[in-house]
Amino acid sequence: MNPDIIVVGAGLAGLTAARRLSAAGRRVRVLEARERVGGRTHTLRLPHTGLSVDVGGQWVGPNQPHVMALIHELGLEVYPTYDEGQNLALIGGKVLRYRGLIPPLPPLVLADYALLSRRFEALARTIPLDAPWTAPDAAALDAQTFDTWILKNARRPQTRALMRLYAGAVFSAAPAEMSLLHALTYTAHGGGINGHTLTRGYALQDRVLGGAGSISQRLADDLEDVQLNSPVIRVEQNGTGVTLHTPDGQHRAEHAIFAVPPTLLSGLPFDPPLPPRRAQLQQRLPMGAVIKFMAVYDRPFWRDAGLSGMAISDTGPVTVTFDNSPPQGRPGVLLGFIEGAEARTLMDADEDVRRTAALGSLAQLFGDEALTPLETVQRDWTAEPFSGGCYGALFGPGVWTGYGEALRAPVGRIHWAGAETARVWMNYMDGAIESGERVAAELLGGPG
Repeated sequence: MNPDIIVVGAGLAGLTAARRLSAAGRRVRVLEARERVGGRTHTLRLPHTGLSVDVGGQWVGPNQPHVMALIHELGLEVYPTYDEGQNLALIGGKVLRYRGLIPPLPPLVLADYALLSRRFEALARTIPLDAPWTAPDAAALDAQTFDTWILKNARRPQTRALMRLYAGAVFSAAPAEMSLLHALTYTAHGGGINGHTLTRGYALQDRVLGGAGSISQRLADDLEDVQLNSPVIRVEQNGTGVTLHTPDGQHRAEHAIFAVPPTLLSGLPFDPPLPPRRAQLQQRLPMGAVIKFMAVYDRPFWRDAGLSGMAISDTGPVTVTFDNSPPQGRPGVLLGFIEGAEARTLMDADEDVRRTAALGSLAQLFGDEALTPLETVQRDWTAEPFSGGCYGALFGPGVWTGYGEALRAPVGRIHWAGAETARVWMNYMDGAIESGERVAAELLGGPG
């Protein structure tokens, strides 16, 4: 029997939409190009230690209501990110120990950063989260890059370095790769810089027991019709429905939801063609670049030295680290992010080269004991054909103001979901879930 609605993409957005629609009595089919569900979340079991680790999205926080409500609804549990002890910062070749968000830099640098961050967050508070193109001075904010603004407003080189580290950690990109309006919008989605970068009370507070991939798996287990290894290769629609073509056949429904990164749709044939503004939008949303690297040790040896495992570095290739150990504390796991330009430098290297480079970074921060892990795992998200990169899409100059209105607007019987379309917590798991709830309400005719 033909479904009423077909959802393309079995990540958090698509599965949330499918679950809400199924609960309302709609017949729903989910088509997923991969051999697994989860999208940009993926929990792996390591071969040597048997440890389950998240090679994709992993963090949730109390300031993210949609994902926390879904975790509770599914009967899952969370546990806190380890953050006890001092943090490290490798700045200008020197390792600094500190607590809190900002390393102990010279007073003039700290004052400059405080002024710059306050100015940036004040601008972010003027941005309507669901319609950035309507912000005061939106055209001017969208006509410049984030880096242009940093260069103009930061007086000290170290201040510029800190803001560029923020861009890498949060966007997996350099500030020159996005418009100022996009940087402000994204920051506003988290309630400010702290919302994106701190643990207790913020977005990095908790991890999902059993891995973030268990959210998608439980959603999929509750659905009757999830088809894996089914990439959509052509889309047709008319006044009565939508036909999606896959290598194995055709799928017909009254409506279709696409819950995938917009850039993946830019080469997909639509008949009739998408409206020019929507088609152009999809061509203008490249993904960030990130390689997620984890090293597993017999124990979290850095804790013996009073360290939290959190670190930032202006040297690379690893620029941000966390203690990613399981709740029982053993084995010890150090997580390192290789982001933006550093990821592009290593994306064509083989895994052994990346492993050596990443372990070298960890040793600079935590000592030579970091060079001898029990095992390592890495995931280069730029090499994922059905993601195109991570964490999410980058809006360059002129994109929000020129094309933003097409981001969520349905095209006939075709609807759009996914973390990029979120009205809160864009490009996070919380935002993906919110987008699925929104598009389900859109089709059911209720508030969303």
